Amino acid sequence: MRPPPNGAIPATTALFDKTAIPFRHRRQRNAIHPVTPKVPMRPSLPVLLSFTAGYVDTAGFLALGGLFTAHVTGNFVTLGAALAHGTSGIIAKLLALPVFCLTIFVLRYFHKLFGLTDQNGLKILLGFKFLFFTAGGICAISLAPFTNPDGLPLVVTGMLLVIALAIQNAAHRLHLPSAPPSTMMTGTTTQIMLDLGDLAHGSSPETAATVRPRLARMALAVAAFALGCGFGALLNTVVGVWCFALPPLLALGSLYLTFEAPATQTP
Repeated sequence: MRPPPNGAIPATTALFDKTAIPFRHRRQRNAIHPVTPKVPMRPSLPVLLSFTAGYVDTAGFLALGGLFTAHVTGNFVTLGAALAHGTSGIIAKLLALPVFCLTIFVLRYFHKLFGLTDQNGLKILLGFKFLFFTAGGICAISLAPFTNPDGLPLVVTGMLLVIALAIQNAAHRLHLPSAPPSTMMTGTTTQIMLDLGDLAHGSSPETAATVRPRLARMALAVAAFALGCGFGALLNTVVGVWCFALPPLLALGSLYLTFEAPATQTP
């Protein structure tokens, strides 16, 4: 057998020995397909995050003049309605998306700067979420009632909650990429219907084995979000702004689930 040309790698070696791949080629491959470390977690963590998002989004909408704190792009709709009807309450809606985007940008920058790609990174982000939920809850309880829809108390309270849920979104995308989104249900519902259509039409056993677990996870996420919405509306009706005392406890619960995650479990 003729020896391989200079610089070439025998096929059998390339298949079974990763070190045989030249470093520059491995670096280029990793740049195209970055490896995200798998973060151990309990399956209940994404469910709790979905419940939290639904709860805070509904409570914030009812208590803060129609402000969406989780589904921030929904504020474009309420902003347009406020402008069309000549009503007040547009400042918080205008600030929600820029504040959300700036939070994600800053988190991503420091996430890369300090290399927070492991489970400790998830704990740090959820810890910051707890702090902002706590600050938002204190402001909501101490500054209510919000008689001025464009007043500083309402705007500050709303932005603290927007930042907290922006942190949750970032933590979800960076550390729990295989779990369904916790704040945006439109895409998840679309995928649920697509998967149901595939199963109804008939799928191969291999495809069905992949689709069914994914369908169960997504359906649970939507149900948890809807339950959170209902619970947020109920508590807001019963106890008013004191409903904002619950989100810090939910944040502590999600943080607890990361500390208690079994080392052998991956998302």
